[in-house]
Amino acid sequence: MGQHVLVTGGAGYIGAHACKTLKAAGYIPVTFDNLANGWREAVRYGPFEQGDLSDRARLEKVFSQWQPVAVMHFAALSLVGDAMRDPGTYWRANVLGSLNLIEATVAAGCRNFVFSSTCATYGDQDGVVLDEDTPQQPINAYGKSKQAIEQMLGDFKTSHGLQSVVFRYFNVAGADPDGEIGEFHQPETHLIPLMLDAIDGKRPALTVFGTDYPTRDGTCIRDYVHVMDLVDAHVRGLRWLEAGGASQVFCLGTGKGFSVREVIDQSRAVTNREVPVIYGDRRAGDAVSLVCGSARAVRELGWQPTRSNMATMIADAWRWHQNGGFSK
Repeated sequence: MGQHVLVTGGAGYIGAHACKTLKAAGYIPVTFDNLANGWREAVRYGPFEQGDLSDRARLEKVFSQWQPVAVMHFAALSLVGDAMRDPGTYWRANVLGSLNLIEATVAAGCRNFVFSSTCATYGDQDGVVLDEDTPQQPINAYGKSKQAIEQMLGDFKTSHGLQSVVFRYFNVAGADPDGEIGEFHQPETHLIPLMLDAIDGKRPALTVFGTDYPTRDGTCIRDYVHVMDLVDAHVRGLRWLEAGGASQVFCLGTGKGFSVREVIDQSRAVTNREVPVIYGDRRAGDAVSLVCGSARAVRELGWQPTRSNMATMIADAWRWHQNGGFSK
């Protein structure tokens, strides 16, 4: 039997793909999720424990039962618009929930922690390919809450010897090539699934927020990474810690950004369908251009983003989209 890894948010989009990859790597992923934004149907690669990070007693019971050798922490609120409107909810859920988890991890004697952070901690730094040494200047409560968790992990390393790998990345896209799991949110907020819904007639049109940004075509630019490449990096990060690697931060990106209009053009080519589009105003908290590199992850972890080209990401997402997703 493999060793147990506690995966918070394991019923969500990225967490479920991480569980599949962990199982393939010989681990037993134990999903811890409150199902507020996750899907019970996505938990199919190991045990499931329903609970909330705010419940310290529940966490302690799960640690006692499964005795995980590591924690992989994905659970978080992550919508920039909501973070702008209601920052308190983000600080409570993300920061206080993570503090409970970190303290429970240390109390259980577990010392390896892989954290899914975000390049939103860098804020709006247009024209810069971000890396691990770029100053962090978050501009919303989502990015600020993730930065605070990174800082907590540093403090717990100093005081308790907790070793951590932190991953910063931007937009995640695509789906499991086997078609078992994929991206499915209610409500949906991510560009590619929204676009595929519009192509498929499940919504009237895709809304493009802002066409007057100082970019090559007036729309925001983002770096995208395939979900399978992303979770491969997370498992490599776990192996790094198990091999005695020191706490480290890694950016995960392609170093190349796509504008919203370019993603739409790519989807038209992949699906051979037109995308109905309407144009709206900018959203508060949206940065102009966010692109990050991954030289350290390539060098230290041997990571190669083999599926992170836009055509493959859209094709995998389209296959999953046509499969119908999950249902509550």
